Amino acid sequence: MNALCLAIGTFTILPARMPTRVDRATARGAMLLAPLMGILLGAIAALVLWAVCSVTDAAYGNLLGAVLAVALLAYLTRALHLDGLADTADALGSGRRGDGALEIARRGDVGPFGVVTLVLVLLIQATALAVASDAGWGALTVIVAVVTGRLAAVVACTRGIPAASPEGLGALVAGTVPRTAALAWVAGVLVLAAAAGAWLTGVAWAPALAVIAGLSLALGLVARSAGRLGGINGDVLGAAIEVATSTVLVVLAVVA
Repeated sequence: MNALCLAIGTFTILPARMPTRVDRATARGAMLLAPLMGILLGAIAALVLWAVCSVTDAAYGNLLGAVLAVALLAYLTRALHLDGLADTADALGSGRRGDGALEIARRGDVGPFGVVTLVLVLLIQATALAVASDAGWGALTVIVAVVTGRLAAVVACTRGIPAASPEGLGALVAGTVPRTAALAWVAGVLVLAAAAGAWLTGVAWAPALAVIAGLSLALGLVARSAGRLGGINGDVLGAAIEVATSTVLVVLAVVA
């Protein structure tokens, strides 16, 4: 129960009681529940997307629905992952390493790299989701994208990837997830994405390809960030979530 409360509190704005114990064992359980939080968030966003598109002219309804779905996801996650993306972009864009890069990431303000990254990522997400919706793939696309984003966080917390600092979210969750558990989640999401694609669109390979692409780019970012910062922190996890989510949206928009 502590792990579930921590997962809800970490990945969503939904009400949940405070965990009675927060340690690395609890953090491991919370990270392993992250894809389930993705299913919940993706389903809510898909419902909003469907509702708006069904009552609005198709020429503008898909775009409006996509923008509202992306905005809702930001609200339901307190925009924490977007904030992490901006902070990571500033840290990497600074050219600094180690403590210097971490200091930039910890600042409360957002620098030019962060601003540009946020604007581009939100535009990409909304546009890609609108394109996928035009093809009738909107609900599938947003659910697969959001789940893959949370799956990227699970894989980023596998053993062997250190924390960037001895305190904070990164120190709590880094290295807590067994590799076998992460691989099991990856295999499960791939199978479910392919099955959903075959059922809803008649195309099984596209969602699976999108999941693989999303995880690949997100883990590339994690590796780059870990090399520059000395490990991962909450900002890097947020950035990985947004990169994986955006990649899935773009891939499914292109193939739809």
